Amino acid sequence: MRFQPRSVRRGVGRPLAGLLVLVAAVTAACSSGNTSASSTTTPSAPVSAAPSSASTSPSGSTSAAVALSTAMPPWPIPADAAPYIAAAGLVASSEEHVDVHYHAHLDILVNGHAVPVPAGIGFIVQGGQVTGLTSLHTHDTSGVVHIESPKNVPFTLGQFFTEWGVALGPGRLGGLTDNASQVLRVFVDGQPFTGNPATIVFRPHQEIALWYGARNAPANVPARYDFPAGE
Repeated sequence: MRFQPRSVRRGVGRPLAGLLVLVAAVTAACSSGNTSASSTTTPSAPVSAAPSSASTSPSGSTSAAVALSTAMPPWPIPADAAPYIAAAGLVASSEEHVDVHYHAHLDILVNGHAVPVPAGIGFIVQGGQVTGLTSLHTHDTSGVVHIESPKNVPFTLGQFFTEWGVALGPGRLGGLTDNASQVLRVFVDGQPFTGNPATIVFRPHQEIALWYGARNAPANVPARYDFPAGE
């Protein structure tokens, strides 16, 4: 599944009317709560309220406007993305803006297994049609995060997880939390990050890894991602 415009994506302010996506299937799956937005069919868990520290706005303050998922992975995209996008401090536009355009990559590893980052994060879908997207979005399940903005402003991992609808904060990733035997570890370009992961600012060709596993286990995470030519 790929959320992708028909036209070449290098223009500025292109309409989204020609998006070639299987949005009807994705929207129906999210509404039923039985399928994630990844390319494989997986069961989802109900969304429940998350700690306020997990929802971070661009200014770093927390938001209680939406309930972020504290379920176990995998995590589907919200059936109605609009309130999550608003809670993230983002705006959905009917056009793509690529005045500022770069990519980062996100890996999520839980007990040695990769958790998919679904396609369609940051997209507004109404009536089976894409009507808008934010400056932070995913086109597929590769883990590549697209940053496309009319202005050069910082965007954070916390904003991305808020529009995804998943709780993220110190020692918390959805329903995964630090405990006596397991821990969440965060890495940026292969280096440990010890602060609040929600505050990580996206950079071009950055590799972010969220690793969850046994406290005494080594965290084997990538230090870089091989972006396709031109990205």
